[in-house]
Parts: sequence; structure tokens; C-alpha cells
Amino acid sequence: MNKISGNKDFLEFAYQLYHTMQANEINLVYEGVVTQEITRTFTALTEKNMVKNEESNQVQRKVFNVMVECLQNISKHADPMSDDEGEGRRGIVLVSHGEESYNVITGNVIKKEKKEFLEKTLQHINSLDKEGLSALYKQQIKEGKISEKGGAGLGFIDIAKKSGNKIDYQFKDLTPELSFFIIITTISRN
Repeated sequence: MNKISGNKDFLEFAYQLYHTMQANEINLVYEGVVTQEITRTFTALTEKNMVKNEESNQVQRKVFNVMVECLQNISKHADPMSDDEGEGRRGIVLVSHGEESYNVITGNVIKKEKKEFLEKTLQHINSLDKEGLSALYKQQIKEGKISEKGGAGLGFIDIAKKSGNKIDYQFKDLTPELSFFIIITTISRN
């Protein structure tokens, strides 16, 4: 008997995780390094699930686009927990759905020095209506500087535009230098 299967605490944890996932209608969960291959696999699984649920093409496209943006955010911008962890961009991704909406939830470690910038950026994006988001997107394409990680700051704008909803976010302190950055994006099924 291996250590995990003999551990009653772990079995209880597994059951509670299963119960929590069912109660919150979580269809997919992934924790680990986010690569292009993981992104393709995760989006394919979500797409199959939405086809099975006979979801409209419009909703499928929105969920797919939001998920890709969120996964790219992790793969490009997550920070390692420690110096010896290397460049692996780890994060957690959950997809849930209920009668009225899908939720794409992602989380990853960031250096606390990024928190203020992210918070200001998300507050500004969340303050805009559809037209304001389109104008900001166009402005960013024209004037945006390409960062060292290859982005022009379009990801969050695109997430807000595609979802049609505000981006919910939270920061959880991990260490004096690191925070866990959580994004919840809701896509209406109507």
C-alpha cells in the first residue's frame, strides 16, 4: 500500500475536493507550469465540454478567447516562488459553469512590486464601458510599448471586451516579496 492511498486525511481531502468541485460546478482544474501544450489541451477539453452541453458558438468563442488570454498571462507573467524554481510559469486554472454563466478563474504568483500597477490597470479597465474599452484597445495598439515579455498590455482589455463583464481580482499575500494574483472572469451564457 503506498503512502497516499493509506492516508485517511488525504482520502478525506480528495472527497472534499470532489464535493467542492461538484457544488461549484467546476468542470476543469489544472495546477502546474503553463505551456503552449497545456493551453492547447485545456482549451480543447473545455471546447469538448461546451459542445457536449450544446453551448452556442458565440459563448464558446468568448470562453475560448478569455481562457487563452488568462493562460498566456500566466505563461508570460507569473513569477517563481523561489530562485531555484527557475523560469517555470506555474499557476492554477479552473473553469466552472452554471445555468447563467461560465467562470474562468486563474491564479499565479507575482512579485509584490507588480501589485500596484496591476491594481491600477484593472481598476481603470473595470471603470470603462464597451466603447471605452474599444477606444483604450485601439490607443494601446497605436501607442503601447511592447514589454520585455512581448505584450503591449492588451490582455486584460481583451478579457474585459470578450467577456462583457468586469474582471474580478484579488491579491493574497504569500511572503513579504510575493503575492498570489487571482483573476475571475465571468462569461454570460445568454
